[in-house]
Amino acid sequence: VPIGRTNYDVADQLANLGMEAIHPKAAKGLRQNDIALRVKNTFEPEHKGTLITGDYISESPCVEIIAGKKGVYAIEVFDQDMAGLFHIYDPQIVAVIKEYKALIVSKDINANTVTHYLSTNLKTIKRIRKKLETLFPQAELDQRKVAIVSAIGSDLAIKGLLAKTSKAIADADVGVLAVHQCMRQVDIQFVVEEEDYDKTIKALHSALVEIFDHGRAICLAS
Repeated sequence: VPIGRTNYDVADQLANLGMEAIHPKAAKGLRQNDIALRVKNTFEPEHKGTLITGDYISESPCVEIIAGKKGVYAIEVFDQDMAGLFHIYDPQIVAVIKEYKALIVSKDINANTVTHYLSTNLKTIKRIRKKLETLFPQAELDQRKVAIVSAIGSDLAIKGLLAKTSKAIADADVGVLAVHQCMRQVDIQFVVEEEDYDKTIKALHSALVEIFDHGRAICLAS
């Protein structure tokens, strides 16, 4: 179902997952110059496609698209001494990740643990891990291959949305490894086992897009 209308913020979230309908650098120039972009299908020239602008916000809060990425590597650094010193640890970790040119898709933290979700290959992950083990010999490091599935929209300020998405995933018999939702209310990311990627995509699309006839802009708040 074509989205129809959306904004560059949503396009950025898609690009972050590797779905570069618009390259971030191109989107930046268009957004800064207040230029709208219409994405169309070459083989359906009569279709209006999707119009992307800088100021668009859906009439009612809703999920516009479910997107995701497989083959993401989570690399976790746990150190009891990190508590209160995250501002010292994380810049060093990020510097190593940049050194090996891995793309950070997402990140989560607590008092003594930081996990970066990276789009790269296993060879690079092993190099990053080896370097981090040298930098933080007292820390415990772990890595695992996961998938990220994201519910994205220009306005996700919907009461109960997190509960609804979590229930849909649980009903699909999928366990959630991590959840990320920022205050900007444009996406919710779920980290799941890679083998659960397809089930999670289908479950969220069914619960948040299909039954609300998103193609006619009948959204969750309707």
